[in-house]
Amino acid sequence: MANSKKVVVFQVGKEDYAISIEYVTSIEKVEGVTPIPHLPEYVKGIVKVREELIPIIDFETILYNRHITVTDSTRLIVLHTDQMFLGILVNDAKEIIDIQEEQIKQIGLVAYQKTSYFTGVANLDSRLITIIDPSVLVGSLEGIRDIQEYMKSQAQ
Repeated sequence: MANSKKVVVFQVGKEDYAISIEYVTSIEKVEGVTPIPHLPEYVKGIVKVREELIPIIDFETILYNRHITVTDSTRLIVLHTDQMFLGILVNDAKEIIDIQEEQIKQIGLVAYQKTSYFTGVANLDSRLITIIDPSVLVGSLEGIRDIQEYMKSQAQ
């Protein structure tokens, strides 16, 4: 049997993206975001999820340089990486699927520094899904170290 990867598929803008299920802690409705001044533009604020304070990242700001419009379908995907817990705001968390390794194509954009967190594109029958590595994403965000330090200080 071919190797497959279980992923959470979500929408940002009009495009589908996926993150491996191993990084996903939960998928939540968006509520109770506390804005924090002077953080990078892509950070909406912090929220308490299961007694943890986590920074909320507007994924539409990162990908398309515009703020997400929060609707009933907007979701917060809570992720854990080696570096930190964080939440990403997405237009919709659509499904959990298995993607076969042979359906994942490597793309030249991985070499481009600003999109180094794109690890490949799943070429499925009727759509393309860009796969994201959250650990690389966290490491590529400007100002994320300051946010990590702030979150550590709040936890103590």
